[in-house]
Amino acid sequence: MKALFIVTGRGIGGDAVTALNIARALSKYGVECEFALDHSAPGLLFKKHGLDWHKISVPQAGGHAATKFTLAKAAVKTSKATWEAAKLCREIDPQVVVGVIGGGAVVGCLAGKLTGIPVVGILITPSDAKVCTRIATTIALPESNLFQMDLEDQNIYKAYSPVNPDITRGDREKALEMMPPEFDESRPTILFSSGSSLFKKMAEGAAELSKSGLDANILVVGAPLEEEYLEILEGDNIINLGYISWIQNLYKLVDLAVVTDDGMMIQEAIALKIPVIALLGVKWGRYHDLASVFKGAVLESEVENIREVTDDALKNLGEMKGHAQKYSADVLGAADRIARIIKGQIK
Repeated sequence: MKALFIVTGRGIGGDAVTALNIARALSKYGVECEFALDHSAPGLLFKKHGLDWHKISVPQAGGHAATKFTLAKAAVKTSKATWEAAKLCREIDPQVVVGVIGGGAVVGCLAGKLTGIPVVGILITPSDAKVCTRIATTIALPESNLFQMDLEDQNIYKAYSPVNPDITRGDREKALEMMPPEFDESRPTILFSSGSSLFKKMAEGAAELSKSGLDANILVVGAPLEEEYLEILEGDNIINLGYISWIQNLYKLVDLAVVTDDGMMIQEAIALKIPVIALLGVKWGRYHDLASVFKGAVLESEVENIREVTDDALKNLGEMKGHAQKYSADVLGAADRIARIIKGQIK
């Protein structure tokens, strides 16, 4: 059995992680997985795992930040992209196509429909929901506007983001070996992260907390989108670790995670029962209301009131951990749940 994943994005961040984690779960059911990315995608995450990929067109409209103009541009490119994807489907003859998020979901679903191959769309944006739910079996992740709706359509499933269960296998001692001398184990440790890339507002949030005088280790991870962001991180107690490949070890030191209001890192923290503050407006103003999805385990904050929200979280860590524990097992099982839904579509 073979699955073809058509993945939006650059093959570096969350979309690629979603695809790889689902593929890893599918492989346990004897399904061989191949991947297709946009011609321009550097695919660094795939290279890191020693994986090759096919090159086709995968238009992007900007996800939740899409405008009428970007949607129109993407729509114009979608026809050509669909024919490219359909041609690839005929060449490699998969038993199922998996369209992953945004343009990848739309192109994947249309190509599957065109070639008569079963297809599953992984959804998080309003545009992929509008298109894919009409023509394919779909799975709505927590960022999707469908996730918190009462759905009766049997072809629309809901699932938490497919966290890699290996995230639980971190090593605290290895993380401590990587810490600089200024790290103090006796202090609370707070992680600031917007993923593999450091966005400006996340840096500003860490700086604001540092200026407040809170006695804590403030860890920041991610490669800055602009070098000037590094100047923001010069406050006391800030330990800038940059881009790291050992996040599973680092989580073992973390008492509280301040992350963006989107899926994967919030759910990694929830899986590990780490209380979360969702810093709002970090990525192009996106808002997903994940505090409502993970009630009691996630607080929301703007940059300006990060100290007050952090104080509240630190005072109620035990209670927040208890709420996170309620969701942990289901989050860790999400990749397998998604894999079983996909395998069920294979004729």
